[in-house]
Amino acid sequence: MRRAFKGLLLLVLALAAAAAWWLHAPLPMGDAAVELAIEPGTAPRGVARDVQAAGVHTDARLLYWWFRLSGQSRLIRAGNYEILPGTTPRSLLEKLVRGDETLRALTLVEGWNFRQVRAALAQAELKPDSAGLTDAALMDRLGRTGVAAEGRFFPDTYTYAKGASDLAVLRRALHAMDRQLAAAWEQRAADTPLKSPDEALVLASIVEKETGREADRALVAGVFTNRLRAGMLLQTDPTVIYGLGERFDGNLRKRDLQTDTPYNTYTRPGLPPTPIAMPGKASLLAAVRPEPTQALYFVARGDGSSHFSSSLQEHNRAVDRYQRGH
Repeated sequence: MRRAFKGLLLLVLALAAAAAWWLHAPLPMGDAAVELAIEPGTAPRGVARDVQAAGVHTDARLLYWWFRLSGQSRLIRAGNYEILPGTTPRSLLEKLVRGDETLRALTLVEGWNFRQVRAALAQAELKPDSAGLTDAALMDRLGRTGVAAEGRFFPDTYTYAKGASDLAVLRRALHAMDRQLAAAWEQRAADTPLKSPDEALVLASIVEKETGREADRALVAGVFTNRLRAGMLLQTDPTVIYGLGERFDGNLRKRDLQTDTPYNTYTRPGLPPTPIAMPGKASLLAAVRPEPTQALYFVARGDGSSHFSSSLQEHNRAVDRYQRGH
């Protein structure tokens, strides 16, 4: 009897040692990482099968019993995971319980228009839920029926799990712009001619397209603010270019400036009907708190900076110098 007990004890100890070894041994797989997708509602047994089906060459029953015996099987989270060579059963379970998903990143760039945003979404590893939608239908899906998509998404880098919906990323960017615009509007100058946050967003988008130079941004906003106060035409080329859309070939002609569109600020007073691009935080703040200035004109010097003028005569001289080389 005693000998049988000792034999059983030795067997139990051997099994325990084997289990401990297995838990810390790398799972058999190739040299490449394995992509694992766990759908919501998948039971622990199904998770073990998914791991095996994804390319990890281990017995799914062993994985399942490990999940069960660990007491954490019900804590496994749905998501998209990357299983790297060298992963052990213990570290795999830890990853699945933490929800340590494989993340990708999408960067929306300051100054992009919405066509460029949609092109970037199409290239990303995202579920293309917006692909067949018009811009209007897309905004409806995001809960902004009747709101133009242009300029409504905050330029930033957004991380996401592989297979996530592109609408989910857009929703995050939309809410980020809501927060940034609201924060900027709270800091607006008391004498701003802008009547609403939406007008601030439109002006900020123009400022974003007119200069990428930090030092000039608030002065550019100051020029446009002065023009709005005086009832002058804004006469800003980026709005005309936006109005041309895909017809713009890189060369803005005199006839383009004279052809009336809702976005031609040479022919129509005030701000255009929508933003023309995605402004960043600096342009939002510049639009609502412009640099005090007497300038009504500015012209690019050719080095990224601008020359500001308070009179048309001075502006014409600056144009001759910096644009025409006279």
